[in-house]
Amino acid sequence: MDRLALSQERIAAMSDQLLALAEVPAEQASVRIRDLPGGLELHERRRPVGVIGANFEARPNVVVDVASQLIKSRNAGVLRTGSSAVGCASVLVDKVVGPGLDDAGLDPRAIQLLREPGRETAFALVGQPRLIPLVILRGSGESTRALAHEAALHGVRTLAHADGGAVIYLDESADQLLALELVERSLDRLGVCNRLNLLLVHDCLWESLVPRVVELAGKIGVAVSLPPHNHVLGHEWALDSGSEATITIAPANGAQQAAELANRETSGLAASIVATDADAANQFLDTYAGTGAFWNSTPRLLDGFKLLAVPETGINIDVVPGPRGPVTFRDLYLRQYVVLPQGASADLPGN
Repeated sequence: MDRLALSQERIAAMSDQLLALAEVPAEQASVRIRDLPGGLELHERRRPVGVIGANFEARPNVVVDVASQLIKSRNAGVLRTGSSAVGCASVLVDKVVGPGLDDAGLDPRAIQLLREPGRETAFALVGQPRLIPLVILRGSGESTRALAHEAALHGVRTLAHADGGAVIYLDESADQLLALELVERSLDRLGVCNRLNLLLVHDCLWESLVPRVVELAGKIGVAVSLPPHNHVLGHEWALDSGSEATITIAPANGAQQAAELANRETSGLAASIVATDADAANQFLDTYAGTGAFWNSTPRLLDGFKLLAVPETGINIDVVPGPRGPVTFRDLYLRQYVVLPQGASADLPGN
């Protein structure tokens, strides 16, 4: 219900993000790299992919987020969302996206929406390598991983965001009032990937701070899972039907162990340390290998708009080279090397 809600505040936020994106300068289509022997010079071109697919969770605002990113990057798109959001998504495509493109002199058919519910359309979306060579995958872990596997079988590349769940570690040097504030701020929304999922607390603070966290959680309607746990530490509660409003609390004996636990037990989305000890904070930041690392701040900041001032298509947590973290329009291009005679560059687009 939280993900489907389209309140006046969220509609205003959608509008604000579009207006902000419109003010961001487009990336140069061509950049000169260096001179080459023989009177030549090397340029790098950013070329659009062409048609990019996107399969995402039942959150109507994502329709506008993704469509705007695709158009800003000069790509067309085929969108698919969860069946419970198809009605809202259809209205947004028909009444907002399409007319907006038409008003700008662009073909409103550049953004298409799959309106037929069912898994078959999702699997069809990742099975068209010639037509849709890249698909952005967002949503629950199991279904997104299944689609990524199917895409690989067909030779379709994916930017998959299958897993989330942020970590906060409360160091022995933590300001306890700040710690409680950041815990609360990290639980402002429970149906998002970057909300607090696993709270690690230094052993020496366990007796004094954990009861205060449990009390705070109760006040905001969040349950806690305390040791001994009957689940893996990184269990993502946002995907657990009936237990979405839950966090896991576990002990850690220092910044090093906390970061190692986050690396080993979670998806690697985001982790934050709350500490006044700079050595402990730096040890945590150096050890944690995930997509976003934070010191005395909420991991909810791992978001395209909050972090980079532009909307995102998703948050990629891959451990291979390529777009990582919030993926924005700046990442949705193909790199092409172009070698030209010196002085011919004036004819390249973007110069």
